[in-house]
Amino acid sequence: MTTMGIDPADLSDDDLLRELRQLHVTRTDTFLHGSDDALATHTSRTNEMETEYLRRHPERDVDPNRLREGARAR
Repeated sequence: MTTMGIDPADLSDDDLLRELRQLHVTRTDTFLHGSDDALATHTSRTNEMETEYLRRHPERDVDPNRLREGARAR
């Protein structure tokens, strides 16, 4: 079930990534200044997009520096 807009499953890979980037750009502003409803909608939509991305890319490229061992090495 989609909270708003186009179902993420219907987006091309390029469109999905563009939407994810835009959601991440607007996250802080929504968190700090949005209404409770706006924050809930933003969170839900972000979850939908991220879930779809992970469904499509279960073997996504993980930066070793973002893992616990990589952090310890720094």
